[in-house]
Amino acid sequence: MRLEAAAVEKWFFRGKGDRNRFYAVQKTDLALASGKVTVLTGRSGSGKTTLMHMMAGLLVPDGGQVLLDGKDLYALDDASLSRLRNQTFGMIPQGADVMPELTVLENILLPRGICMRERDSAYAETKENCLRLLEQLEISGLLDVRAKELSGGERRRVCIARALAARPAVVFADEPTSDLDDESTRTALSVLRQAADDGCAVMIVSHDAEATDYADEKRKMDAGHL
Repeated sequence: MRLEAAAVEKWFFRGKGDRNRFYAVQKTDLALASGKVTVLTGRSGSGKTTLMHMMAGLLVPDGGQVLLDGKDLYALDDASLSRLRNQTFGMIPQGADVMPELTVLENILLPRGICMRERDSAYAETKENCLRLLEQLEISGLLDVRAKELSGGERRRVCIARALAARPAVVFADEPTSDLDDESTRTALSVLRQAADDGCAVMIVSHDAEATDYADEKRKMDAGHL
């Protein structure tokens, strides 16, 4: 599996006219490959998350293409792209978003449950993998706790487990260690590293210098340039 950004760019308008066009991402090429961890660093506002969202099928580029094994993601209709994201990508959002009224287990299984029934074998496999991840992330005791009762660090680890539970081909991790202490940071990064070793392509956006210790490829963004 190969996910590639080919000359992608993204701009926004500030005021009126082309002269006020702000380029969040300049023309950029980046490839993610199975079994590899790519860590992207840079100051806030440098374009890291914008690039990640374009590669994750969440933000349409204003130029260039995002290619999954040679096929343009944004040539798909909305339903097909949504299905691809659900079945192929895992996302750890910067905000550690969870459904507050659902339990930890329900939050993690929710994305898989959108496309599958509980009796499906893939759903059962996801649940089994979920339990293993909760053990690794040291939150297995919170399985039936509602997400609104969790700390920020616990919600972060739920998001990591949710992104990895279905064994996606690509995982996008936006600041996955924020809200985590030093020990939990190392645990989370080790889990992401293991996902890559098991064949996943992992892209990490991080201000945490420790993340680069787990990388196969280290890239930096500055003012929209990679």
